[in-house]
Amino acid sequence: MAFQIPFKFGGSSSDATIATRARPSRMMEYDQPLVWVVLLLMLFGMVMVYSASIALPDSPKFAYLAGKNNYFLVRQAMFIVISMVTGLFVFRIPVATWQRFAPLMFVATLVLLALVLIPGVGVVVNGARRWLSLKIFNLQPSEIMKVVSVLYAADFTVRKQQYMHKLTKGFMPMAAAMALVGALLMLEPDLGAFGVVVCISMGILFLGGFNMIWFGGIGAVLVLVFSTIIALSPFRRARMFAYMNPWEEGNALDKAYQLTHSLIAFGRGEFFGVGLGGSVEKLHYLPEAHTDFIMAVIGEELGLVGVLVVIGLFYWLVKRAFDIGRQAIALEQHFAGLTAKGIGIWIGVQVFINMGVNLGLLPTKGLTLPLMSYGGSGVLFNCVGLAILLRIDYENRVRMRGGRQ
Repeated sequence: MAFQIPFKFGGSSSDATIATRARPSRMMEYDQPLVWVVLLLMLFGMVMVYSASIALPDSPKFAYLAGKNNYFLVRQAMFIVISMVTGLFVFRIPVATWQRFAPLMFVATLVLLALVLIPGVGVVVNGARRWLSLKIFNLQPSEIMKVVSVLYAADFTVRKQQYMHKLTKGFMPMAAAMALVGALLMLEPDLGAFGVVVCISMGILFLGGFNMIWFGGIGAVLVLVFSTIIALSPFRRARMFAYMNPWEEGNALDKAYQLTHSLIAFGRGEFFGVGLGGSVEKLHYLPEAHTDFIMAVIGEELGLVGVLVVIGLFYWLVKRAFDIGRQAIALEQHFAGLTAKGIGIWIGVQVFINMGVNLGLLPTKGLTLPLMSYGGSGVLFNCVGLAILLRIDYENRVRMRGGRQ
């Protein structure tokens, strides 16, 4: 494909066309700014994980780490290296391959979610059975499901495009699949992951042209379902009441303990923070400071400025995912476009929930901050999803140059 140049600079338009053919486009083959933003978030997260976890070996809960103050730093660095290598491998896989195997991967991930529930197979941490032991680290199948749900929902929407205006053929099959996923996740239990998966699936169906009237009605039903789950669960109900009034006598030292100490951390940080490493809340006051509540440590040590920088980086990342998706759809690559936007929805929703919990805007729920919180499964599959996004962008660039996949 030659790019026609409508202007003449001392020669004919045919000369310009020949010159364009002879001189290949200098368009970058991959999105360098996206790569740098992802690396920046991971490395910044590694620094904050080290800061938030440096005092943990002094706690009786982590007595086995006595003297190993850099334990979580080393492991997080290892997770990042593994994730980057995996991302390079994933980037080499054509988007068409992901589409072809999306249903099979969905079934395989369901099997992993079921294996987690088998006593002696699934690893129990803090009363939840969500992990499979791989010796080096614990694999969390719910993190795999977030990536797979993006691919499966995008493939389903493309295959069922002609039925998107119908409830029975356009929504019910996806609803049945998500109900099965939800049942397995609620047995772990993991309401946060279930919420993210539902948002991904509904978001992709909406972007794929699902009937707006049905979409609104289904959204209302989902709100009712989640409200019922909370109402029927004593510990979730108590957590909800504590969230509504965290400073009430009895709540601050019980169900709202994490929330109140998170708010104290943000309050201490003010505009510019108390300085990197200077957090007091991470000294055994704020539980899970290196995982679910790492944003509170950022707020305390780096202040409002640090928080806004993190928000800005994630905003750019999500916006870029949607831009890549729109570009793919403009090139008539509908599966790739919906997948890119689905990855944007996944990252955006999870960031919103994590930050909302840390800031007291949402009830306390165990959900990590993508790319930044400590954890092997989270960082690994965040990188897998973003590598797929980079591949979609790469194929967009090749097609715009007139190449073929």
